[in-house]
Amino acid sequence: MAGRFLGKTLATVSLSVALASVTLKSLGRCSIAACSNSFSSRGFHLNSNTMSGSNGTKENSHNKARTSPYPGSKVQRSQVPNEKVGWLVEWQDYNPVEYTAVSVLAGPRWADPQISESNFSPKFNEKDGHVERKSQNGLYEIENGRPRNPAGRTGLVGRGLLGRWGPNHAADPIITRWKRDRSGNRITHPISGKNILQFVAIKRKDCGEWAIPGGMVDPGEKISATLKREFGEEALNSLQKSGAEKRELEEKLHKLFSQEHLVIYKGYVDDPRNTDNAWMETEAVNYHDETVVLLQEK
Repeated sequence: MAGRFLGKTLATVSLSVALASVTLKSLGRCSIAACSNSFSSRGFHLNSNTMSGSNGTKENSHNKARTSPYPGSKVQRSQVPNEKVGWLVEWQDYNPVEYTAVSVLAGPRWADPQISESNFSPKFNEKDGHVERKSQNGLYEIENGRPRNPAGRTGLVGRGLLGRWGPNHAADPIITRWKRDRSGNRITHPISGKNILQFVAIKRKDCGEWAIPGGMVDPGEKISATLKREFGEEALNSLQKSGAEKRELEEKLHKLFSQEHLVIYKGYVDDPRNTDNAWMETEAVNYHDETVVLLQEK
């Protein structure tokens, strides 16, 4: 998931597919300028805990949300040992650091005001006007007027880089296709003998990590619209194209995102931007490009 960061490199990931399991290996890349040939024979190790829910184990489901320094700053979180992550564990000496980025406090349209502001009365755990404050993981607790991260302690309170108190909703399109030879025949893995499935990934310039080309859901926006917009902007660089190129791309995107799709995951994301009071959630949706309408090998 790429979030609000736009600097990136486009690549595809190839993997051998079984009905019940997926094996992912090494990673390669190519530039956005070369996206017309971006589907290539590459592999990718995808951490199975990247989008782990709040019911995962303490050791695995809540690691990135406790890392220091906090992204884009020198702020060090208070250390939270694995056995103290859960809120049900009593910890009277817990003393998290308070931090909200200046860019958030400046009041951009995508950010909430501070809880202390008299004209701000958010309706947590429900649809608040155009802002969705319900969590994909169910009801979350409110403590001293602030929502509490359902996955546990992070060592930091406030919002950090996140705009919303509580859940910050994102959408991640996972665009796949079968790897084929020039005759259109599916290519199988030389060892497993299984068909090779490819999906699009981007490399973020802010942190160097590989991510699904997704982004934040705007207030009142449907998930389907976010998925199409973010994939066009982040993976296909649509903002830099000419009028004619944008129209052609829009037709292809409409065709791809109008077909049947599969929701792969909905819920909490273990993200380094998370705090005790603000956290990332996503809906990851697979669209399979069976007829290769979007990106074709040259």
